[in-house]
Formats: sequence, structure tokens, C-alpha cells
Amino acid sequence: MKTFFASVLGGFIALLLFLALGFLAVIAMIPKAEPPPESIVLEIDLRRPLPDQPVNAPPPFGSSSSFIGMLQNLELAAEDPAVHGVFIRASEMGIGHSRAEELRDTIQTLRDNGKFVHVHTQGVLGTSPSAYRSISSADEIILQPGSEIVVSGLSTETLFMGDLFEEFQASAEILAFYEYKNAPNVYQQNDYTEPHREAMLELISDIWDITVRDIAEDRAYTDVGSLRSLLESGPITADRALEANLITQINWPEDAQRAALQQAGSSAELVSVFDYEPPYVRYDSPAIAIVGGEGGIVTGGYSGSPFGGEGNFASDSIAEAILAAGRNDNVGAIVFRVDSGGGSAIASEQIWRAVERVQTDMNKPVVVSMGSVAASGGYYVSAGADAIFASETTITGSIGVYGGKFALADAMRRFGVNPSTIAVGGPMASVYTLDSFTDEQRELLYAGLERTYDRFMHIVATGRELDETRVREIARGRVWSGTDAADLGLVTNVGGLMDAIDHARELANIPEDANTETIYYPEAPTLEEFIGSLTGSSANAAANMEDLSVLLQNEQVQMLIQQSQALSSGQTQMRSEYGSIR
Repeated sequence: MKTFFASVLGGFIALLLFLALGFLAVIAMIPKAEPPPESIVLEIDLRRPLPDQPVNAPPPFGSSSSFIGMLQNLELAAEDPAVHGVFIRASEMGIGHSRAEELRDTIQTLRDNGKFVHVHTQGVLGTSPSAYRSISSADEIILQPGSEIVVSGLSTETLFMGDLFEEFQASAEILAFYEYKNAPNVYQQNDYTEPHREAMLELISDIWDITVRDIAEDRAYTDVGSLRSLLESGPITADRALEANLITQINWPEDAQRAALQQAGSSAELVSVFDYEPPYVRYDSPAIAIVGGEGGIVTGGYSGSPFGGEGNFASDSIAEAILAAGRNDNVGAIVFRVDSGGGSAIASEQIWRAVERVQTDMNKPVVVSMGSVAASGGYYVSAGADAIFASETTITGSIGVYGGKFALADAMRRFGVNPSTIAVGGPMASVYTLDSFTDEQRELLYAGLERTYDRFMHIVATGRELDETRVREIARGRVWSGTDAADLGLVTNVGGLMDAIDHARELANIPEDANTETIYYPEAPTLEEFIGSLTGSSANAAANMEDLSVLLQNEQVQMLIQQSQALSSGQTQMRSEYGSIR
């Protein structure tokens, strides 16, 4: 027996020794931190896709590279004496109108603080004017020889499938509140309805007017009309762009990069904006929490997917993140960054309640910063905040609901497949079969949607302190630009993330000269939790696998999968359909 215990003890000691040596070996492999360069030029590549918010996963899947992270680093760099300027490689395709607006404002802040901003572009291809608007406030814009500038207006395109559904004897039995709630139109119409056309034309007209105005201001045009005529005339050659002050030089990217470094001094080094380490902020400093929600709003928790997806705005995760930020004694206020076209009504309600709970039970202000889009459910979760900031070109509103299903039974019968249902327990037992709604089912669905719509009206009227009659006039599912939303009282301030953070500091009574830490929520799961969710060791993963199994057995057309999932859930939907605005 003594021999046995001695063997066990020896094995245990050997295991501890092995783990200790392994730990020391890993430590030895970590490269020693080098001191930061004395002279820095920050480098940004806008050609790479960026999520709005950090990817919520542990290394190596997670990433701190995000659009809002870039904005924050640039704002901090504006006051860092080691940073002399910024060198940007521009996107040829566009970065989104709201993002272009926020980046433009940040470039102006850098220049106001004495930093230079040099941009090199290999051409603007005309797919979106945001490509040029995002860089128009730079002091140097260098265009590659042989390239052209195309900044000629906006368009939106919607693929209508009403005729396709009719051809296959299928129908989209979707009830919408009301005429501007155009998401179901994709499946029910063969072209824009008049309300749909009216809303989209006004939206893209607003965005184009704001774009031209900003470019005129940045490039020193006193006559906005002459700039509009130039931009709308079509491709602008390099020589003509130089003459028109749309660019300042014609040169190659490597030469532009070298010139930026030379301007910063002989010892200057390029540092990626995502590798930049701003001046140290003590961890006992007052904190502003940034809670991020991006993508479709769904029920449930963290999706566990390293590939992104709708789980990024999962109601359990986001609601808990808001509450966790509220429980943190060091957090003075919360900035809730919303970048979503909406989703599930019940998920939106859960997140809205978390915001209210933090305000009333924890006495902490919540300021919403809207990203590119915060519409329908994205507006619902924002409506109760103490303040709402939207860029002028943010797409918001779409205050409305819809619900229903795709009735595919007749289409399947054409191919010899006959869906037949046996149900007990009342009319709702068979409401989401493949057959059409009965009259009774349609009446019950309508009544349920109407209750949700009425609740939405109350949430908006109370949160924004508007008369509910007025809310009902401006709602009806219509999308608005940030500018129009401010005029209507749906948002309180026109501004970006940094403006929202500044306002949150004020509401939290943080002195203007105090260092402020920002803390991101939701916190990334541990590697163990993450791997467990991927391998099916959590209930969440099991639910995801069940959903996937249902999808794989579904015979509906693949291009309708996302909408089909939403409708087949039986949940009332708060989604906004605004086409592809370029």
C-alpha cells in the first residue's frame, strides 16, 4: 500500500513539475515588450472590412479591431504628443455613410489638434460616395496615377419576388403595420409601392444632399451647386480632380507613405491604429461602459460562432451586459452602441427593459450611439435612453411590426408533395403550417400584431416624451435619416460615438479634465466556454444544432432562409428593409 501511495504522490509531483516547466517555457517565448516609438504616424487601411464593434470571442477567434475601437484610438491620439499624423489607405468601394461621417469628424479633430492626415487612394469607383466623403476632410489626398474619382449620387435596389411567388403558387402571408413597413413588400410586390418609393427617395436624397454639403465644406467650395454638377457629371480624371481640388497630389502609395513619415521626422515609425497604445489611464479612473449590439436582434445568448452572425445581438447576452455594466461601481454611465436593423420583438423588449432597469434601479444614465442603422427593433431598444445620438446619415425609425409566414403548400403540391395537417387545441395549433391562414387565424394574428404595435407606440412616446398621437403619425414603419429623426424628436442629438461618450461623461458628472477609462461589454467568454459552445457542451449550442437541423430539412428556397427563420419562429418581427443603398 505504501508503494502505491508513493507512486501516486510521485506521479502528482511529476505532473506539477511538468506544468510549472511548461508555464515557464511559455513565458520565455513571449516577446519582451518594446518601448513605443518616440515619433508615430498611425496607419489605417479602410480597404479591409471592419465590424462596428469588437468580435466577442477569446483569442485566437476574437479581435479588438473594430470601427469604434479605431475611432477611440484616433481621438486619444489627437492629444498624444508622440503621434504626429495619420496615413490612411482609402477604400475604393465605400465604408458606409454613417461611418464616413464619424471618420470625417474624427479627422477634423486630429487636424484641430495639430496632427496631419494624409490619404492615398487608388481611385473612387462610384459604388458609394462614402468612399470619398470619409476622406474629404484630410489635408492631403493623393490619387494614384491613371485612376479616377467617381462620386455620382446614390441608388438603392430591391429584388422584388412577388411574381416569382405567384408563378410557383406560393404566397407571403405577412401582415404589416403599416404602409411604410416595407420588408414584406419584397415577397408580396413586383415593384415599389408608392409609400415605399416615397420613403426611400427621401432617404437617399437626404444622404446625397448631406454628402455634397460636407465635401463642399472640406474642399473649400463656396458654390455647392457647381460641386454637385461636377460630381454628377461622371468619372473625373486625375488631372481634372487635381484642378478641382478634390485631390492635392497624383502619386504612388509608397511615395505617399514615405512623404508622411518624412513630415513626422527622421525617427518616425508607422504604427497600425489597432496596435497603438494610448497614454496610460489608471484603472481606478471613472469609467464609461460601452455596450455593443450589432446585427439582427434575436432571443437567446452568445452564439459561440467565430464567424460572427446574428447572435452578436442576442437578447440574453446584451441585456446581461447592460445590467453587468450597471452593477460595476466604477461605471458612471453607459453608452449603448446600436447597429441593427431590428429583429425579434420579444428580444427587443428584453433589452429595452434592461436599459430601464439600469436607469431606475441603479440610477445610471444610458446614452445610445446609433451606428449605420438603428431601425425597427434597433430603435425599440434605443427608445428609452436618456439621450440618443445619431449621425446625420444614420438610418433609423421604421417604427412598426410585421408577422406571418410563407404559405408553400400549393407550390409543393405542384411537384407531388402534399402537406397535410392534423391538429388539436384550437386554431393557433396549426397557424404556422405550410397552408394558408384561415380567416380566424388571420384575425388572431392581426390582433396580436396590433397589441405589439400599440406597445411600441407607448415605448416611443414615453421614452422620447412625445404625444402618442404624434408618434402614430410619424411611425407607420417609415425609415428616416438621422437628420429627419432629430427634427421629429426621435433622436435627441446629431453626433457620433465620441459625442455620445462626451455626453455620458456629463451625465455622470465626470470632470472634463479627468482621465476616463472605457470598458467594453459584453465581456468575451473564456476559451473553455467558447470551445464548449462550439462542441455542443452547452444548452445554447444544443439549441443552435436543433435550429440548424430544422433549416437543413426545410425545402424552401435558400435565398429566403433568413426571412423564413424569422417568420417561422412565430415571433412578431421588428425588422427594417431599406434595400442596398450605395
